Amino acid sequence: MDKKIWYKIKLALAAVGPGLFLIGYNIGTGSVTTMAKTGAEFGMELFWALVLSCVFTFILMVAYGKVTLVSGKTALYNIKHEFRYGWVLALYILAALIIGELLALMGVMGIVADLVQEAIRLLFNDLVVSRGWIILVLAVGLYLLLWFGQYKTFEKALTVFVIFMGLSFIVVFFMVRPDFSTLAEGLVPGIPDTPGALGLVAAIAGTTCSAAVFIMRSSVVAEKGWTINNLKDEKKDAFVSASMMLFLSGVIMAVAAGTLHVMGLKLENTVEMIHLFAPIGGNVAAFVLILGIVGAGLSTIFPIVLIAPWLIADYSGKPRNTKSTQSRVLIFVAMIFAFGTIFLEQRPPALMVFSQAFQAVILPAVAIPILLLINRPALMGKNHAKLKENVGILAVVLFSFVTSWFAIAELF
Repeated sequence: MDKKIWYKIKLALAAVGPGLFLIGYNIGTGSVTTMAKTGAEFGMELFWALVLSCVFTFILMVAYGKVTLVSGKTALYNIKHEFRYGWVLALYILAALIIGELLALMGVMGIVADLVQEAIRLLFNDLVVSRGWIILVLAVGLYLLLWFGQYKTFEKALTVFVIFMGLSFIVVFFMVRPDFSTLAEGLVPGIPDTPGALGLVAAIAGTTCSAAVFIMRSSVVAEKGWTINNLKDEKKDAFVSASMMLFLSGVIMAVAAGTLHVMGLKLENTVEMIHLFAPIGGNVAAFVLILGIVGAGLSTIFPIVLIAPWLIADYSGKPRNTKSTQSRVLIFVAMIFAFGTIFLEQRPPALMVFSQAFQAVILPAVAIPILLLINRPALMGKNHAKLKENVGILAVVLFSFVTSWFAIAELF
């Protein structure tokens, strides 16, 4: 490739760095499972929930980024110091996000283990390896990589898998040729009168308009070194991130609607995902999909196990250091939770959807504080929110309460 072209690509990627980071975090096994399960059970009927979630994700990413650009402080730090008893709210967000991510970790590792087990079976003449042994090998390997600080090298390889997965779904999307009138019908809000529908709406909101994403975005924007002069860059970055989330998630939902939904499968078992490649057929196609989803899953595990050290550093206003004793102990404890799926009755896809629905319950605690912070004159000065921004954030707050109610109604 010409050096000038390569240089321009690197500049373009640098301009949307935080957005690409969040795409890599958000479009992982949780999104794949939630969108595939939604498409399998309801076709494109809940596509509207995905569109709304992505629009609101853009609004909150811009808001959290803007407050960080003006104040120079990260999200939890601002919440802790700008409100009376803000430390209580910050601690609640910290604890809730860690619990939610540990639930997600169990689901992600279960899905990855199921797919690796299936890959081994396909490659070695029906050889079956225990899921427990697979999780043990993966957990030890990931922990050692984090211990010796080789994450960046490993991330590059996993990024290839994630991109490959995205391209694979796009290829199948065009092979399935979904009816675009069905996609349009899915934009009309409506919820099927079927058990599990409310939970999937909450899960779509939880995996896309995720509270963890906004808290993490604040830290990533701060590390980028941007100031209020980069507000346009921050908005452009948020738009790229939200648009790509909508596109990739919509493609996965449409592919599932055109394959699993037509076949009458509801994605109760992780291995049913390989039927998404039925239009191509054969063990090679199944193995390709397994590689992509496993890569996406493993790349998601890194930020999940790092979220406790990151949030604690954010809360205390200290620099992040993943090699400190505290961070290593927290990461080790998180890795133990990876074995949870072995002892639970729920299958990994159900556990994954549950964890994403749980994320939706946390959203109000993240949406309301940013509405107050972005309108605080002492903090924002002349950069406080205008009418359009306030209307948008208020809409997110309303959406957060509705999806929280859906999640609670489904869970209990």
